[in-house]
Amino acid sequence: MILSFFSLLLALALDYRFAEPKKYHPLVGFGRYVNFLQKTFNRSNNAAVDVRTQFINGGLACLLAIIPILGAIIIVQHSMPAIINVFIDAGLLYLCIGWSSLQQHARAIFTELNINQIDLARTKLSWIVSRETDQLDGTQIAQASVESVLENSSDALFASLFWFMVAGIEGAVLHRLINTLDAMWGYKTPQYLYFGRFAAYFDDVLNFIPARLTAYGFVFCAHSVEQGKKALKCWRTQAKQCSSPNGGPVMTAGAGALNVRLSEGSYYHGEWQEKPLMGCGDVAQAHSIVEALALVQKTLYFWLFSIGGIVFVL
Repeated sequence: MILSFFSLLLALALDYRFAEPKKYHPLVGFGRYVNFLQKTFNRSNNAAVDVRTQFINGGLACLLAIIPILGAIIIVQHSMPAIINVFIDAGLLYLCIGWSSLQQHARAIFTELNINQIDLARTKLSWIVSRETDQLDGTQIAQASVESVLENSSDALFASLFWFMVAGIEGAVLHRLINTLDAMWGYKTPQYLYFGRFAAYFDDVLNFIPARLTAYGFVFCAHSVEQGKKALKCWRTQAKQCSSPNGGPVMTAGAGALNVRLSEGSYYHGEWQEKPLMGCGDVAQAHSIVEALALVQKTLYFWLFSIGGIVFVL
């Protein structure tokens, strides 16, 4: 476990130094392979194909997407000395983590909002969210940005660290691949409603524990005990109202810890859709984006000290 913890620290150092690879990211190639599988197995345009078949096809495509990659990693690991595997694990975990990239995107949005460049802020927000951004005002952009920082910190950082320490690099890679499949296939549209359901369920299962540990981290790392209590209350009373079983705890606890309220709704397909209350206090503003990044960073330190303590005690 000490070697695994060293690999984890090295991966975070690589992410800090290089952020996400600008070119030749393996997930780009994976995305092309996934698109090929989707075109091959997704029969949503065929009225004769029933729901059960669509679900099975989606599950089969999902397995074909992840098994060859995990198999190759296992084969390579078993053929290498332990010390070499430390660096292989660090390199692969670095590719699973997207913390520095998320910070860069969020700070870019903050910069545009700070100089009142609303159109540019909308454009940069659209790079990290699935909602439509062209009708959002400055406050709504800030709220959506804070949501994205909080929710994506669980997906792009904490879940990868959790599964790496629990199940090795195979666990971290499995989570990243399934999370990518959910991002590509997890839409509730006629094309993906049943085909992408297996990937969506799998992603929910893999994120269930990490999301709640992330939420507890936000509660613990609030700037005061009183604010931590508010964060816990927001989580317990508001998360059950959210559509996402894992995003709800993370966003409500994070918003509570920051003492801000998040978006009351979003535009999807040109229509405004109401969302349940998340958080407390004043509506999130541009400065809340930086505060959200600081909360995630503080929570990361808390995780590292906790993991390090467990590793060295055991």
